[in-house]
Amino acid sequence: MPLSEHEQRLLDQIERALYQEDPKFASTVRATDLRTHMRRRLRRAALVLALGFLLLLTGVVISKAAIGIAGFVVMVGALLLAMSSWKRLGQPGSGSGAGTPGVHVAGGSSRRVERPTRTRSKPSAAGASGGSFMDKLEQRWKRRWEERGREGR
Repeated sequence: MPLSEHEQRLLDQIERALYQEDPKFASTVRATDLRTHMRRRLRRAALVLALGFLLLLTGVVISKAAIGIAGFVVMVGALLLAMSSWKRLGQPGSGSGAGTPGVHVAGGSSRRVERPTRTRSKPSAAGASGGSFMDKLEQRWKRRWEERGREGR
């Protein structure tokens, strides 16, 4: 949903104030994007995975089950972190300058752009009575947002 003119003016005002108060921080935030953060998280996850593996091996070698289990838990946590980072790294729009999908930076100001909606194919014969569970949820979600939009006017 695009920002209103009032919201956009407020956002621009906040951005100018940030540049005036702390230009170093503002330039750092502007220079980095989501991909940089996700790559950093992937490297950290790989390091934690290696540490968890070492813990697991240490537990096996010294016959302490608690240390081995702790190493396994650390490895699973590192894999979950890596998978979430990998998934976000591959999303379209994740390399935008502002670090959030759907926002691009042009001339120093952030503008939200609407994403194109995905079209779905017709439901299969098995789900022809009303579509799949996810289709029904998506329809309910859209209906609620439309109702909210009418109430706010």
